Amino acid sequence: MEKRRLTLIINPIAGTLSKRGLENWLLPKLSKMGYDARTEYTTGPGDATRLAADAAIRGDYGVLACGGDGTVNEVATGLIGTSTALGILPAGSGNGLARHIGIPIDISRSLKVIAEDHVEACDYGEVNGRPFFCTFGVGFDAAVSERFARKHRRGLSTYIASAIDEFVKYDPQTYEIITGDRVITNKAFLVVVCNASQYGNNTFVAPSASIRDGLLDVTIVHNGTLLTHALSGFEMITGIIGNHGKIQTFRTNELTIRRQKATVTHIDGDPAELPAELHIKCHPGELRIFTTAHKSRFRPIITPLALMLRDWHITLSRLFRRN
Repeated sequence: MEKRRLTLIINPIAGTLSKRGLENWLLPKLSKMGYDARTEYTTGPGDATRLAADAAIRGDYGVLACGGDGTVNEVATGLIGTSTALGILPAGSGNGLARHIGIPIDISRSLKVIAEDHVEACDYGEVNGRPFFCTFGVGFDAAVSERFARKHRRGLSTYIASAIDEFVKYDPQTYEIITGDRVITNKAFLVVVCNASQYGNNTFVAPSASIRDGLLDVTIVHNGTLLTHALSGFEMITGIIGNHGKIQTFRTNELTIRRQKATVTHIDGDPAELPAELHIKCHPGELRIFTTAHKSRFRPIITPLALMLRDWHITLSRLFRRN
């Protein structure tokens, strides 16, 4: 039986773990799974999109993105509207889309999802012509992503430090959010438009979001006090986020956000400069993704706790493997 062709795209600087020797370890395993894989390395922005598009033109069965959400975004962008499937080998700091799909945050375990060969047609979002696959945001989260991007060190601890530093000086602005005949005008701490359920690191900004429903989940955290923002953060961590005085959520397939000024935004966690007026829409079923066939129903508190314990187990396993 002829092996199916894959392209493996590795971002050597993603996340905190070394990629040295990864190619030599991965290719034999992919071969045993029935894939003929070739490897490409990124050297700068845009490389992964170009390499993924080339693979789709060649007729490759799939492209595996080995990196973080930025690498996944670039690879997925090159595969939109093609029959070539996106596979994710998570190696970033947040790994939001991988976590939403249910892919373990460990490359050896994530290979099992590729071995299952369960491919689904999934949605993606677009803002002013730029695709996003996990989340798009304006406000505090975007300001944090810009600060984090300037750091030399990666990882969760650096992200938390960036968030604390930004919170001290952050000045919210007023947004006009338009969807259909509905207009919401309010000063907001952040506005996030979600294709998937979380930013990454199991922070569930839209716990009920689906990448297969043709809709985007919008979460607005209105301006408040240190206490209300802390409570909002607790809700995201536990997955109990919902409509109340300081948080507003709704679903739509298209919306417009008008801002007072063109401050930084984020696309899948990476900072992006966009105009003050933002036009956002969902494109249903335009991207094929390797995903797990065994999906568990999300349960507030229980699901985040189980995922946190799994992450700790993976981290401890890595430490023991090194020793």
